[in-house]
Amino acid sequence: MEARKDNKVITISESEKSYYIGLGFDIYQNGKKVSDGLGKTVPYEKYNAVVEELEALKAAKAKETKAK
Repeated sequence: MEARKDNKVITISESEKSYYIGLGFDIYQNGKKVSDGLGKTVPYEKYNAVVEELEALKAAKAKETKAK
């Protein structure tokens, strides 16, 4: 498990997870984000929804461009 913030990456145990979340670190396990650090201005769920929508729009635009 890793705690990441800015350019810092720290290997942590499950017992340290809440401590690092409180310091603002995002928690990753096996390369996937499992928890957000405190102090984020946009909730991760909203951010992720926007990213998914953007990817769908890019794919639709690419498909439309190929059709021309």
